[in-house]
Amino acid sequence: RAVAMSVSHSSRLNKLVREQYMRLPQDGRVQVTYVWIDGSGEGVRCKSRTLEKEPKSIEDVPEWNFDGSSTAQAEGSNSDMFLVPVRMFRDPFCLDPNKLVLCEVLKYNRKPAETNLRHTCRRVMELVKDSHPWFGMEQEYTLLGVNGHPYGWPDNGFPGPQGPYYCGVGADKVYGRDIVESHYKACLYAGVKICGTNAEVMPSQWEFQVGPCEGIEMGDHLWMARFILHRVCEDFGVVATLDPKPMTGNWNGAGCHTNYSTEEMRREGGLKHIEAAIEKLSKRHDYHICVYDPRGGRDNSRRLTGHHETSNIFEFSAGVANRGASIRIPRQVGQDGCGYFEDRRPAANCDPYAVTEAIMRTTVLNETGVETKDYADH
Repeated sequence: RAVAMSVSHSSRLNKLVREQYMRLPQDGRVQVTYVWIDGSGEGVRCKSRTLEKEPKSIEDVPEWNFDGSSTAQAEGSNSDMFLVPVRMFRDPFCLDPNKLVLCEVLKYNRKPAETNLRHTCRRVMELVKDSHPWFGMEQEYTLLGVNGHPYGWPDNGFPGPQGPYYCGVGADKVYGRDIVESHYKACLYAGVKICGTNAEVMPSQWEFQVGPCEGIEMGDHLWMARFILHRVCEDFGVVATLDPKPMTGNWNGAGCHTNYSTEEMRREGGLKHIEAAIEKLSKRHDYHICVYDPRGGRDNSRRLTGHHETSNIFEFSAGVANRGASIRIPRQVGQDGCGYFEDRRPAANCDPYAVTEAIMRTTVLNETGVETKDYADH
């Protein structure tokens, strides 16, 4: 009964009835779902329209618009915002030939909305394209019932201490695997570059990994993976939160660890380039903390305490195989003398465009201090 009461009413609708309609032919027309980031910088919104034929490329998908006053992105007196399609995926919910389309948001004057961080990220990635930056991001999240309580936890109390849950197996170890596996398959179908998943240290906490992706592709694929996660959870009647510290006390928080390399780091002898990049990052810690969550570091301050496999938010550290450091060099990379490193500071609710842009500004464009350079004229 406790589990039944924690899921949404809509999830209990008869899905077999829905399937009857989903099998109906579309007569060549295509349903396209436009997806965008709202004014919170964390939430995603969507709406759908019909195209007369299947779009073969992103150029075949027309611009659209929406009411920005209802997404905290505009005033009601001037509320129209533009949706500019940037990347297309297959639709795992309505199936082929239907599409999911990720969009940038522009204001009435065609300037990027405040939460459109893709705009400057794309510009920076164009400048550094010769370094061929690869990213892989590890998205941690926590499953909640619609009552806001971690899914599967006792109604009045807590599960046993952390230890048996990480990569766990068994009904008393993991909660919600059906959701996780459905999300994984949906991402594979959509064409999202998901590369793995596992149960995390706190019960009801999970992680999926996206990558390797080059440049702007990283943010595009992670945002679509997040949309698909929320949409899958909607079907199951639960909620996925990206809050960096959903449960206070002796429980792990949630991050979005970011693995990164350039072409020279991946070549023989690349370790010296990895160490040089880490040295640059060490001198710009405050800037990175400010962009690694949507609230200038306030969200991450609840997570980066120096405990529960995190570094302290006020200190920069790096080490081989050290999960309590700001930057971890994998042991294999230390042995091979080349490869990548992991920035463990980004919060689970970070904007991947902001994170990847910041890393490139510091390690390739050699920016210093807390100010960023405007490359609009370059």
